[in-house]
Amino acid sequence: MPDVRAKAKELMKGYCRVCPVCDGRACSGEVPGMGGLGTGEAFRSNVRALREVQLNMRLMHDAAEPDTSTSLLGLDLALPVIAAPIGGVSFNMGGGITEAEYVDAILGGCKSRGIIGCTGDGVPPFIVEASFGGLKKVDGYGIPFIKPWESDELDEKFAMAFDSGAKVYGMDVDAAGLITLRKMGRPVAPKTPDQLREIIQKVHDKGGKFILKGVMTVDEAEKAAEVGADAIVVSNHGGRVLDHAPGTAAVLPAIAQAVKGRIGIIVDGGIRDGVDVLKMVALGADAVMIGRPFSVAAVGGTQEGVEAYIDALKAQLTQAMVLTGCKDIAAVGSHILYNNK
Repeated sequence: MPDVRAKAKELMKGYCRVCPVCDGRACSGEVPGMGGLGTGEAFRSNVRALREVQLNMRLMHDAAEPDTSTSLLGLDLALPVIAAPIGGVSFNMGGGITEAEYVDAILGGCKSRGIIGCTGDGVPPFIVEASFGGLKKVDGYGIPFIKPWESDELDEKFAMAFDSGAKVYGMDVDAAGLITLRKMGRPVAPKTPDQLREIIQKVHDKGGKFILKGVMTVDEAEKAAEVGADAIVVSNHGGRVLDHAPGTAAVLPAIAQAVKGRIGIIVDGGIRDGVDVLKMVALGADAVMIGRPFSVAAVGGTQEGVEAYIDALKAQLTQAMVLTGCKDIAAVGSHILYNNK
């Protein structure tokens, strides 16, 4: 990983500093790029909220060889990790590799290590072409995310997604605030419960599962369950759409308490290593999405970089599970959190 990070720092110069600690302080306001919107406070809140979670160390147990695997949305995962949907290598990451190379690295690396990667959506067209082209290369083993388009583009993109062979589909409704797309004549907008219900029914009619990304409140988590979503992603879009939004680790417990068992719960935001993965599961998530670190791994090492990062995550998660007495993912709970209220 040191070699991968060094290469990524070279290729992403001017877009990402590949800081030793990725906490959003050095890149505030750098959007496009890898930073957080405006003051960058939402990005920093994600990292800060997760950092403040502490773990109880317990070593009087028999959990010497933990099982990190889990199942979600009909997917068997070697660990509860999904590579988040990110597009726009040229204007967000420096263009050191092509969009297609990036998608292939994410999807191929995740598949080879027993987890799954997502693909992004956006403009210009090469983002979508790389996304669906990459999915076909891995026989649909990935999760395409479609932005909440206002126009016929929404149906067109979902038709392309269905044609890719994927079985799980997502919408990053948290992209609804991207006014740059509206200025380009490609508007995105929030969706009403009725609109979401119609979209989800189309996915279900195709035999697929649907993930709604961008849920940050209990009431919207409950609405997502009511309209038929199979899973939500507790996400503030990496702090890139609404300045001063709270950290996802801060809002996750209340959301999990309200809808756990009724709908799959995924969370992203500030997750950097396997210990962070364990924290989020203990706070109530079924799985996590990781964005920026996967981008660094893919740009710096293509598929091998992605595989190396996943290997590191699994080793870190395994060690943390041993040190907190968790024999498998089902055994992870709030009891491993220090000062849990």
